[in-house]
Amino acid sequence: MTESSSPSVAVVGAGGVGGYFGGLLAAAGHDVRFLARGENLAALRRKGLRISNGSSEWSVPEVRASDDPQDIGEVDFVLLCVKTHQLPAALDALGPLAGEDTAVVTVQNGVEAPEQVAARIGRRRVLPGNVRVVASVTGPGETRHVGPPGALGFAEWDSTVSDRVVRLREVLRDASVTVPEPSDIWADLWAKFLLVAPIGSLGAATGGATIGELRSRAGTRNILIAGMREIYETGVELGIKLPGDAVDTATGLMDRQSPDVTSSLQRDILAGRPSELEAWTGAVVRLAGRAGRTAPVHEMLYELLAMRESRTTRSVQP
Repeated sequence: MTESSSPSVAVVGAGGVGGYFGGLLAAAGHDVRFLARGENLAALRRKGLRISNGSSEWSVPEVRASDDPQDIGEVDFVLLCVKTHQLPAALDALGPLAGEDTAVVTVQNGVEAPEQVAARIGRRRVLPGNVRVVASVTGPGETRHVGPPGALGFAEWDSTVSDRVVRLREVLRDASVTVPEPSDIWADLWAKFLLVAPIGSLGAATGGATIGELRSRAGTRNILIAGMREIYETGVELGIKLPGDAVDTATGLMDRQSPDVTSSLQRDILAGRPSELEAWTGAVVRLAGRAGRTAPVHEMLYELLAMRESRTTRSVQP
């Protein structure tokens, strides 16, 4: 990759997040290659990618897409846009995409994915990332975006800003992506984790209550804030430099969300789909144990939800 050339970007997982960011990059004329499969891949090849955001709709009629990593080839950057339970398969596909100088941006929910990816390809090739976007697949090759423009912040493992970080930020901004510049990527990841994990877990445990319902009832609001504080205290104990007002900031963000918002975790659990329970609630419990702490709110929520998932799995077996 040279300063005068546009870098090549592979999007692994053309779901809501991958379709949104990959679609913006492709629409801006950048070299984007989608690793997809099944009906989604067939639709991308047949009609390209279509994105709607409620007030408008636009499409990229021709995109490069394949289910074979060899067809994609080695690229400068990989946007790893699969969910956490899909990571093992995605990591198996990275070989043909990732050369010695390729940077892989992790955008998974939770805080453990960067380490999981680094265990396979080394920390030097991982850019921990934090995505903020509400986007979902509405059909093969179709993505629906709601809310403010999507944002993707990332940095080197030690939060420094390298030439490749600057280059990718420029490319994303050229595609109208909001690109925050976190001074501490790990504090940034934990601040998001602190917000979404309690909301998603409690929303699922209550049978699908919206954020508006959870925050307006005194009892559930107190549970949410207690869950946030568990994550805050665990993070601080593990050396994450979270600001002292992190829980207050998260509470403020929660109160500013549209009242009908639900999380991907609760939607997946309630629909009986594979979920990110282990990466959200399970991770809180594991990390608290590593820090020598307990997390009673998340321990209870994890057991309730794990039992629900177990029963759902048994009910669909032949």
